[in-house]
Amino acid sequence: MAVSPKNQWNGASLTQDDLMYKDMVILVDENDKITGKGSKYDSHRFVPGQPRGLLHRAFSVFMFDSKNRLLLQQRAESKITFPKVWTNTCCSHPLFGFEPTEIDLPEEVEKGNVNGVKRAAIRKLNHELGIPISTFSPENFKFLTRVHYYAGDILTHGKNSPWGEHEIDYILLLKTEGEIKMDPCKDEVMDTKWVSADELKEMMDGGDGLLWSPWFKIIANEWLIPRWWKDLDKTLKTQESCDYKTIHRFDPPATFRGGAGVCGFITSEGKNSKGKLKQGAYGKIPVFKNSKMEQLLRLDEVFFMVMFKLGFNGGSSCMDVDKEPKSDRKFCDEMLGRVSRSFCLVIRQLPKELGMEVAVFYLFLRGLDTVEDDMSAFPDPEDKVHCLERFHETVLLGKVKLLGSEGGGKGRPSLDKFLTVDGLTGIGEGDEKALIENMIRVSRVYDTFDSGAQRVIKEITRDMGKGMAEFVSKDLGQGTKSVEEYNLYCHYVAGLVGEGLCRLFAVTRIERPALTRRMDLANSMGLFLQKNNIIRDYLEDYVEGRAFWPKEVWEKHAVKTKLLGELSLPENRRAACNCLNELVIDALQLMPDCIDYMSQIQNQQAFRFCGIPQVMAAATLAEVFDNPRVFEGVVKIRKGQ
Repeated sequence: MAVSPKNQWNGASLTQDDLMYKDMVILVDENDKITGKGSKYDSHRFVPGQPRGLLHRAFSVFMFDSKNRLLLQQRAESKITFPKVWTNTCCSHPLFGFEPTEIDLPEEVEKGNVNGVKRAAIRKLNHELGIPISTFSPENFKFLTRVHYYAGDILTHGKNSPWGEHEIDYILLLKTEGEIKMDPCKDEVMDTKWVSADELKEMMDGGDGLLWSPWFKIIANEWLIPRWWKDLDKTLKTQESCDYKTIHRFDPPATFRGGAGVCGFITSEGKNSKGKLKQGAYGKIPVFKNSKMEQLLRLDEVFFMVMFKLGFNGGSSCMDVDKEPKSDRKFCDEMLGRVSRSFCLVIRQLPKELGMEVAVFYLFLRGLDTVEDDMSAFPDPEDKVHCLERFHETVLLGKVKLLGSEGGGKGRPSLDKFLTVDGLTGIGEGDEKALIENMIRVSRVYDTFDSGAQRVIKEITRDMGKGMAEFVSKDLGQGTKSVEEYNLYCHYVAGLVGEGLCRLFAVTRIERPALTRRMDLANSMGLFLQKNNIIRDYLEDYVEGRAFWPKEVWEKHAVKTKLLGELSLPENRRAACNCLNELVIDALQLMPDCIDYMSQIQNQQAFRFCGIPQVMAAATLAEVFDNPRVFEGVVKIRKGQ
């Protein structure tokens, strides 16, 4: 018999608006680890800055009677989110503030022990359907699995709906014996109906014009009708249908895609479903580009862009690439073109003595970046830290499996599932994923370099990995804490690259060794490029939950809430642009160092290699300065700019 929970409110006495502010849901990351708490109001808002709301825990109860009929409910018209839709028996949220607790720890969830969620289900069955608390105990519920989905309430509030759901939903099944006393709350439930599987399929065919909740449609079509309901007793009495470790991820049905916050979609594999995309938040927010006509009207830019595309060496690459299509060098060259975005062409125009070394250097660092950027692959952050810190002595050297149990005391067995003889699997997206899965091919090319180039690449990879690992454990949801920390992060991920390139110029004798005496200038070159990216990618990074704008700067402008997301709201555009401009001016302070460094480069190809990205960064800063679109998406310059 269940114990009546002690809480701060009586649900029957509160309106839907009251519950929106009173209920404190459990906020989680994509691996269902608890990150905090938030009101129902805040977590269900689909607005710029949090276009999918705040990810939180939920549960869905499917209650069957002795005839194996499922109890459906139609949500009340007064519900703020998804009113009048038909759905499963009961769907709501475990909350903070209850005794006994409704919070389940991750280690208990993976064992199938979710008594907190089950207690929340008992509470809401009483609140919504009037089923007495004493009717059920946690032991009566069967926990099957978890579903991660999001859906904008487009049907109710239109395509720019400010409301939606973004949940990791715990699926609970329950079978009753005998008649159940019910007294539905009119502010929660509009109607109820017991249905067989065939009756449900007929109702969902669409002929009656009934509306269905997005989570119920996913669960019903994926599992309930084709699997669980076919042998309900087996589902309830055995562990065959239980999967406690997997979090299944899905797109919403087409009628629930969108909202005032612009979002992409999640496939069942957990990837963005808008086709082949780069890793990160591209696809989740708009990208503002100039039209082809705007570009073609600038004939001078078109001319130089064609020259650049054809190359400065008669249209051919200067890199030492084998003609054999399956060679490792060919793989590195092709992969460079797939993952490097803007750097590919300038790397290919470097002198033959340097081009492949820089390409391999870039690909190793891109691999590190892929590990750092993946926010869902590593349930334990220490696994990511281990990969980053030991990348230079394992993956780089073609000894990937030393990261795991084969590494003995230095390895982590929990990483074995990611490791193959060729690289790392299950990490990253798109082309970055393909690169890191085949990192052995990059390592084999690295083995052909002279010791000087190898030492530079390995040492910079080591230092960058350690720097990235330092930031993994930091909470970057609201950006870096200070300008000093902001500069340190930029040094780790870009300043070190500048220093490494400077050293490669010297060891390959493309430039004089004296160039390495001013590593401070090389660091500034890297910081200038990285700050440009961070400034431009404000919304992309914020949506991903890892922002880098320094709080020391932005909190002077986000005065209402003292939250970084405040800058993304339309009513705060002037303050947001003031903050943006302050960061642009900070980045421009590095330009004299960049010019000083380039003035010391004597090789024309090396000069172009360094200069073109700097010019593009300067053009981007000019484009984003005082530009409110930075807070709506990613602003891009023209290709010929």
